[in-house]
Amino acid sequence: MTQFRRIVVKVGTNVLTAGTDKVHRPTIVSLVQQIAAVRNQGVEIVLVSSGAIAVGRERLHFPVRRRDIPLKQMLAAVGQSRLMHLYEQIFELYGITVAQTLLTRGDLADRHRYLNARNTLLACLMHNVLPIVNENDVVAVNEIRVGDNDNLSALVANLVDADLLLILTDIDGLYTADPRRDPSATRIAIVPQITEQIYAIAGGSNIRGTGGMLTKIQAADLATRSGADVVIACGAERDVITRVVAGESLGTRFPAQATKVESRKRWILAETVRHSRVVADEGAARALIEGGKSLLPAGIVTVEGEFARGQTVRIYAIDGREIARGITQYASADLRRICGLRSTQIAETLGFDYGPEVVHRDDMVLL
Repeated sequence: MTQFRRIVVKVGTNVLTAGTDKVHRPTIVSLVQQIAAVRNQGVEIVLVSSGAIAVGRERLHFPVRRRDIPLKQMLAAVGQSRLMHLYEQIFELYGITVAQTLLTRGDLADRHRYLNARNTLLACLMHNVLPIVNENDVVAVNEIRVGDNDNLSALVANLVDADLLLILTDIDGLYTADPRRDPSATRIAIVPQITEQIYAIAGGSNIRGTGGMLTKIQAADLATRSGADVVIACGAERDVITRVVAGESLGTRFPAQATKVESRKRWILAETVRHSRVVADEGAARALIEGGKSLLPAGIVTVEGEFARGQTVRIYAIDGREIARGITQYASADLRRICGLRSTQIAETLGFDYGPEVVHRDDMVLL
């Protein structure tokens, strides 16, 4: 009996093409068979699938190495419906109804759009419909550049309260070095905690897809902090989905770092501004960690990165530890003007104020 109630399976472009320049139909058939078998065990599944650009490129016979963004958007527009049609035909053989869901990070950064997306996906699962999620590449320029379907899969796992995120790629997990360049590299079976060292050994990109191991580690970081286990495994491995769900040790496993976080705090984690850094002094950090207090401007030492009011920012202690994330009441430009000041000085400094707290304790997740 599987330990998982709900899982997200992310399939990369290199898996769907089996390392070629075209979508490999037998691979898709195998993936669908495995998903059908797992669903028959009572497990709910959301599929996050790359491949629209590859399908569009195949249909229009474009060279594989062209990378200009407008062309990629056009290829995605051509390929998305064809990819979904292919999935629909094969899943229909197993009596499974599918639903297309196109998302961007912006959809999950807005509270109302986040809840709408969550309600739609949960309704699909409730009615035994399999959601197939993809990045909306036609409009998501930045996501195309960084290959954010990996991170999107983590956001979706967060969105639907998944127990497991299974990322299928063209390599069987995280290695101590790039095994294609270093023959002495060994696979890491389990990563108890994602540290800077783990980030340091991940990186790179590929030709057909747009992600690399770095984006998969970023995705694992978010998903494990949100209460889900993560496995990065080779999509070409025989019966990889059914074996992982059965508990077999394949690929690299990242155990959950937290219990399930309540809905609002999941949203806080999901929309974090990547390069934000609000550094709290020693007293403020202690008040957050030990006293469950809000973050006030007086306790802020420095502000890095650009972010708007209402976005989630990363909060660090002076020693470099990330201690919390929370929704900021002030944009980065305004926060730089009031950091170190008493709350009573906010209005006279800015000409307005949104309250005495920079991040209220109710809008904060301690890490």
